[in-house]
Amino acid sequence: MVSWFDESRLDDGEVLAGIDESLRALAETGARVRREASEAQSAITEAVARTQDSPRPRAVLAAGPDSRLLRAVLEPWCPVPFVAWPSPNLPGWAGSLDLVVVLAPDGHGAGVASAVAEAVRRGCQVVVACPAGSQVAEHAAGRWSSVLPTVSRDQLATAVVVLEYLERVALGPRTDAEAVATALDEVATECSPFRDLAVNPAKMLAIAMADTNPVVWGGSVLAARAARRIAESIRRASGRGALAGDAEHLLPVLEAARPVDTFADPFTDGPATGERRPMLLVLDDGSEEAVVREERGRLQAAAAARGVRVERLTTDAPTEVARYASLYLSGSYAAQYLHLGLVDE
Repeated sequence: MVSWFDESRLDDGEVLAGIDESLRALAETGARVRREASEAQSAITEAVARTQDSPRPRAVLAAGPDSRLLRAVLEPWCPVPFVAWPSPNLPGWAGSLDLVVVLAPDGHGAGVASAVAEAVRRGCQVVVACPAGSQVAEHAAGRWSSVLPTVSRDQLATAVVVLEYLERVALGPRTDAEAVATALDEVATECSPFRDLAVNPAKMLAIAMADTNPVVWGGSVLAARAARRIAESIRRASGRGALAGDAEHLLPVLEAARPVDTFADPFTDGPATGERRPMLLVLDDGSEEAVVREERGRLQAAAAARGVRVERLTTDAPTEVARYASLYLSGSYAAQYLHLGLVDE
């Protein structure tokens, strides 16, 4: 089956109505973050109060969906060792000296519930963000446990709740849920389906990706995490290949691209034959670290040498988490518009 991209569909109200539910879910991301953070404040305050007379934990262990996001945020900052643990069985060293934080937006899952129950049994300090009354909340009952109730089942909003708690116990950086929500609202406005493609960055990016296999790169730890999530969204939305990784893993892909032939016939070469060239998508969260600048320069030089198109997503949000959220939501909008514009024959 051959597919082609019809950019006129991106401004067609009737066609856009077909993915209204998906676009509405993206647009409401900021509202979900704001709601979860607001409704969890009293529970966070109670959880923080329980730690007042307790020593700082020996280590922080995170489990559940998006625990790797917590790791990306906390590893450069957390004053104690931090581990993201995907297995339902906790590591043997975890015990009463350690803090276990769990993200369970759905509140269900035998693996997550098992990890929570084991943490309680070992006497760990446990903080769980999940719906009240859920399977995971029931397994979290214990003397040293705190449940931060959530209702939206949104992974990012749930992660922000946990990060707010960790900030208040001096184990994490400034989160500022309102800044995260505001950054997400700004992306929703800029990428709204009601904005013409000429001034809509997500629609323009979708057009740029239409006949390519995107190669997505982010230099900082959080931008790299956003790159992986965006590549996943592109694959899921379009059924096409999209890669994300470190510069050393992406350089061979760019360097293997066939150089652009100035005299190539567009009707017999390139996309018309089914070949899709790579496109480098750079996620720029404002990091100016020397390593980030050097890797970005190498990737862009390799792309220029092979005539590979380069696109950028940027953000000026005030906090690291807000910048991550902004980049990820922008890429998610572009993936939806890519899906919308593809037409199968």
